[in-house]
Amino acid sequence: MSAIFFHNDEQKRLALETKGRVERLKNEKVHTEILPLRQFYIAEDYHQKYRLQQEYDLMKEYRAIYPLMKAFVNSTSAARVNGYLDGYGKLDELKKDISGLGLSAKASKRLMDSVSSSVRPPARCPL
Repeated sequence: MSAIFFHNDEQKRLALETKGRVERLKNEKVHTEILPLRQFYIAEDYHQKYRLQQEYDLMKEYRAIYPLMKAFVNSTSAARVNGYLDGYGKLDELKKDISGLGLSAKASKRLMDSVSSSVRPPARCPL
């Protein structure tokens, strides 16, 4: 079972529309609940930016930049790097972004090497 949570009527409309489109394409029912978001809980620290946290050298720099976990979790740079490490984003996009991520030359090279050596098929999302 999966769920889509919405904040407002427009999000609900889009979710229902998309679910209907997928059901028509697949010619079968999609078992995804569409529910109002009532309360949101931030995941535990060890879940935050999980892929990035597996990279010791990069995390050493991020801990120096963001000594508090809350600042790390809220960091746009950390979110972008986590996405690149997990295969989201292209190498040419990273080349354009890398100078704005706040990383040292050594960490930037480490990130570029990691991203260029990983080949991930495009993510598939039923909706």
